[in-house]
Amino acid sequence: MQPITQYKSTRREMLQLAAAGGLSFGYTSWLDTLASRVSAAPVLSSSQHKKAKACILIWLSGGPSHKDMFDLKPQSKGAGDFKPIATSAPGIQISEHLPKIAKLMNLGVLLRGMSTLEGAHPRASFNLHTGYREGQGGVVYPSLGSLVSSELGKKDFAAPNYVAIGPRSYGSGFLGPKHQPLQVAVPARGVEDLKSSVQQNQFDQRVQLLEDMEKAFYGKYQSDIIQAHKTTYHRAVKLMESKQSKAFDISLEPQETQSQYGKSAFGQGCLMARRLIEASIPFVEVSLGGWDTHNDNFARVKTLSATLDQGMSALILDLKNRGLLSNTLVVCMGEFGRTPNINNRGAKPGRDHYPRAWSMLMMGAGVKHGMVYGKTDSEGASVVEGKMSAMDFMATVCTILGIDITKEIQTPIGRPIRIVDKTAKVTHEIIA
Repeated sequence: MQPITQYKSTRREMLQLAAAGGLSFGYTSWLDTLASRVSAAPVLSSSQHKKAKACILIWLSGGPSHKDMFDLKPQSKGAGDFKPIATSAPGIQISEHLPKIAKLMNLGVLLRGMSTLEGAHPRASFNLHTGYREGQGGVVYPSLGSLVSSELGKKDFAAPNYVAIGPRSYGSGFLGPKHQPLQVAVPARGVEDLKSSVQQNQFDQRVQLLEDMEKAFYGKYQSDIIQAHKTTYHRAVKLMESKQSKAFDISLEPQETQSQYGKSAFGQGCLMARRLIEASIPFVEVSLGGWDTHNDNFARVKTLSATLDQGMSALILDLKNRGLLSNTLVVCMGEFGRTPNINNRGAKPGRDHYPRAWSMLMMGAGVKHGMVYGKTDSEGASVVEGKMSAMDFMATVCTILGIDITKEIQTPIGRPIRIVDKTAKVTHEIIA
């Protein structure tokens, strides 16, 4: 599965292309069509899931160093210069460069036993977003966000139930375009072209004209792709007239709140994520890149940690103060960790890719608080207790969200695929 990237077409241009018959029906992504500039606010199905009704994934693209953030080994060979500090959870220490998150550790669980199979960025990212290995079974599997959209999102909402904030994300695979993420590349800009440039009656007439022109084509050719195209612009138009569109405008927040999140794109993305959760969107991903620290590891991790610390801590506190954290699971992870030993590359050495042992953080709803699960050896090189695979992670998060992991979904060719492979083990020890 290739990452979804941001396209530059405006809403007006896409309508013009569609009306002229110039819009390719091969475009199946929300981002490739009119809905690349819109989003909406779904509501969750309420009957099956546990405490967590929504999920925010903070994606640390590049692979953050567990040994310099969440699993420090000050006496080990490749310890580096960072010092561990106490947290609000007794007995748990993390990096000195994450002081604000340290004060919130009593609201989450730290998993130090992640052990996965892929050591290349694209394949590892796919693995952690889907649980499956890329190419496994000859199927393009849906990402966690798309699964949440499919299983928990309200079916008749105007736009995707999955929003990804940042340069790229992973999409819906065999679930189809209905569950693709809406990509917001620059949170400060929000979703562009949500307001019509003409009067409402003129806009309605143009939409009706488009429908009339395409009606005959729809009647003659029946296919999933054509239906996806029709659904796309219908949802986009509906969202343009909805109140949920304001959730994408972070400028509506008080300056004091904006300052708490910081001026970085990541901080602004976290602020938008809170607004989207508040608008009942069940899955939001916020990316912070730059963690591929083969060189100059310590200076870069220190700078990135400061950005992460401000944005994520503000998000957790804001969710908590608004009563949203009790229903929202926040997951912070990358695609793998980094080598316990420091490499010898140049004057500013770093750490290389390391999927064998690494850490992630879960906070908020559905998980036990103030605890560590999993343990690495004295060098941070191997998991000795509480090992968790990518598929185990997927099974555990889906369980927390109330998604039936044994459910089979039919692919477009009629092949039944389980949401989570039967080999997965749910880590019940961390579930509240």
